[in-house]
Amino acid sequence: MRRNIIITGAAGNLGSAVVEKFKREGYHIIALVQPDKNLEVEEADDSYEVDVTDEKSVGEFIKEYQLQYGDLDALALLVGGFAMGGIAETKQADLEKMFSLNFFSVFHLVKGFLPFMKKQGKGTFLFVGARPALQAQDATGTLAYALSKQLVVSLAEIVAEDTKDSPIRSHVFVPSIIDTPPNRESMPDADFSKWVRADEIAEAMHYAVNTHSLRNMTFKLYGEV
Repeated sequence: MRRNIIITGAAGNLGSAVVEKFKREGYHIIALVQPDKNLEVEEADDSYEVDVTDEKSVGEFIKEYQLQYGDLDALALLVGGFAMGGIAETKQADLEKMFSLNFFSVFHLVKGFLPFMKKQGKGTFLFVGARPALQAQDATGTLAYALSKQLVVSLAEIVAEDTKDSPIRSHVFVPSIIDTPPNRESMPDADFSKWVRADEIAEAMHYAVNTHSLRNMTFKLYGEV
């Protein structure tokens, strides 16, 4: 029986690693990529251009998905963005941008697919948090980012409570610094060996999806940072 996984942000650094891992393990990959960017995910079985921050765009994709696919095993919610700035520097526009990238990109899909998973009686949500969302001392210089990721973590907890009497599961993955080319470029003097690799996060996600005894876990992937 085919196992379907939707991966948002599939063309990104983390997304590519998650696509590669689940493809290698025999999953049917449905990749969501940003519209009008000519992004390709070579290992994906199917790709859709969806603005996951837009409620209407997500709604149209969900309708298409229900027509084209029988069920859904997992939904990896990887779209997100980062911004520096403490309380003094943060403007409303900064908050709105981070909330759109990090929270609404998750909320629209969860809202649409939660009834779908309830109807089929299975499914796993894979959320991506951030350490500043859990530790206030890390949030002082990244206020908008931290607040938006706190909303993601809270949403995961609410979904877990809403589905506690069902087989649906809700896991959160909390990295410190992910070893990506943009992060290396922005912090060239750092010790990259202490960072978390994208493939390690992908391995943890696959483990969580396929270990049914795990329910509503928070995976802290901090490396040595």
